Amino acid sequence: MCGHGDHVRGHRARGFRGFGRGGFPNREEWLERLQGHQQRLEEDLRNVQDLIERLQPAPEERASV
Repeated sequence: MCGHGDHVRGHRARGFRGFGRGGFPNREEWLERLQGHQQRLEEDLRNVQDLIERLQPAPEERASV
């Protein structure tokens, strides 16, 4: 045959993205991953807020503009 059918060459079963061959993650794995993601997002948000504050002109500079 010419590659048609149930088999696919060169591709391996991977399971759910980021979880390897174990398949779909369980509740604890989801919770752990989501909490880690939330912590990274909160840190990014703090970094963005810090940059915004640094880039904004000081109150006395705003009054003269």
